[in-house]
Amino acid sequence: MEEVNALKIRNNLGEILDRLNKKNEPILISKNRKIRAVLVTPQQFERRFLDWQTRDERKRFLADIKQLKKSRKGSLSTLTLLRKLRGYDQ
Repeated sequence: MEEVNALKIRNNLGEILDRLNKKNEPILISKNRKIRAVLVTPQQFERRFLDWQTRDERKRFLADIKQLKKSRKGSLSTLTLLRKLRGYDQ
């Protein structure tokens, strides 16, 4: 795994992003000789952090349900929410 300092990232971001896509492996970002962040491709993010996305979707879904409970005249029906949850309205 490659390690790059923050100054080099700031000065050569385009080049580093190209290397990230070419090598297809994470790049460690350091500041003051300590690892502070990691650059990953979108595909790697989806594979490794899908649970974060699921948690965010669950929070949005529960907020929509609460909105329906508050007002039956809400703009979202339960059918619309179920379709959204199942990914039909994307």
